[in-house]
Amino acid sequence: MRKIGLVNTFRLPWLLAVASLPLAAQAPQTHSDPIGFSYSVPAGWEVVVPKPPPAEGHSKILQSAPDEVKKGIACVEVPMTARHGDPPSAIVIIALPFACFGQTMAEQDLADFGSGVTEGLQTTFDLLNPVSTTYALAGHKLWIERVKAVPKGKTAPLDTVETACTILEKGAVCWMLDAADEASLEAFERGAVTLEGSPATPLVPAGVWIKSPAPVTAP
Repeated sequence: MRKIGLVNTFRLPWLLAVASLPLAAQAPQTHSDPIGFSYSVPAGWEVVVPKPPPAEGHSKILQSAPDEVKKGIACVEVPMTARHGDPPSAIVIIALPFACFGQTMAEQDLADFGSGVTEGLQTTFDLLNPVSTTYALAGHKLWIERVKAVPKGKTAPLDTVETACTILEKGAVCWMLDAADEASLEAFERGAVTLEGSPATPLVPAGVWIKSPAPVTAP
C-alpha cells in the first residue's frame, strides 16, 4: 500500500474530526469499539459524541475527491472526542474498520497509516521537529509521533500534538491529542487501553520516549 494513498485518504477525515468538536451529546468515559479496542479518558475530561459535519460541505468534498479519498471518508469513524482545560486540550479517536474499507493493512503499513492521519495538520499548523518511534503493547506494535504545532502565521499558542496508532485484526485505530499543557499530555498517555481483549494498560508506557530525541519546545 503506497504512502501517498494513505495520506490522501486520511487527510480530510482528520480535519472533519477537528471541526466536529462542538458538543452533540454526552458520552461514556470509556469507549469500547467493535474493531477490538477500548480507551478510558482520564478523569475530569469532558467526553462527547462528535457532531457530524454539515451535509452540504461533506458533499462538496466528496465531489472533488479521488475514489480512494471518498472511500476513506466514508469508512473512517470518529467514535469519541474529549476536551479538558482552558485553553482546551482535545483527544480524538479515529478508527478504520477493514470490513468497510474493503482491504486490510499489515504491520509494515503502520507508519504510513499514522503519518497519513497526521498529514492534515499541515493545512492549518506550522509543525516543528516531528519525532516518531515505535513500541510494543499487549502483543501489538504501535507507532507514535510528537510534534509541536502553532497556527499558521502566528507564534502562539504552541501546542504538542501526539498521535499513537496500531493495526488490529478488524481495523486500524489512532488516538490523537492536541495538548495545551504538559499535564494533558501525561493524562492522555496514562489513559487505559485494551487491544483485542488484552488486560488494560496505559496507552503509552513509561520510557517510550527515553531513547528518542525530545521535540523542540519553542518555535
